[in-house]
Amino acid sequence: MIIGLVLSWQNHAFTVIETGEPVYRFGDGPLGRALNNFAFFTTQSNLIVGGTCLAINPNRSSIVFRVFRLTGLVAIAVTGIVFHVSLSGLLELDSWALASDRLLHAVVPVMAIVGWLAFGPRGLTSGRIAKLTVIYPLAYMAFTMIRGPLASDWYPYPFADVKALGYTKVIINGLWIGLLFVAIAAAATALDKCLNRRPEPLATTPQLPRSP
Repeated sequence: MIIGLVLSWQNHAFTVIETGEPVYRFGDGPLGRALNNFAFFTTQSNLIVGGTCLAINPNRSSIVFRVFRLTGLVAIAVTGIVFHVSLSGLLELDSWALASDRLLHAVVPVMAIVGWLAFGPRGLTSGRIAKLTVIYPLAYMAFTMIRGPLASDWYPYPFADVKALGYTKVIINGLWIGLLFVAIAAAATALDKCLNRRPEPLATTPQLPRSP
């Protein structure tokens, strides 16, 4: 229903003002293109994982922070996986654009995962937290489908392009991404428990007093 209202609004919106100049819709113009950068899953996942790393406090135990922490970790892992599996060959980049691309899609994911494995902190995830991470990818796909028609039918990724694929296919793609999220979150939770186990001290045999 919401998507239908968006499409109806777009089809009946005025595209010129009294002077005859075209009115920029959301996504057109320099400001719109700048805002488009924040519509990328890559940008958002880098911001989430960076923000939660800076806000880490070993004594912090709120559900919200724990969900964001695991969501950032899983999102940055998905960013690296999806990019190198299906998106890396779509653009030919060079110079600073190539450096930025490698930083966001390769360097940050590797550093985030290695940092979590090496330094933790441990014990911030659980089965409940892992399930809650699915909220982010589903919300992202819903946001992308609703925003696309408002942004002159601009979609950040081919798998989210409603105009090319249709809503049914994009929704299915979103469900697959959600399943991938839950799978990685569950694996991270299991691994966290293994890494959090401290070796039990070896039992010592009491020594009998020596006879004089």
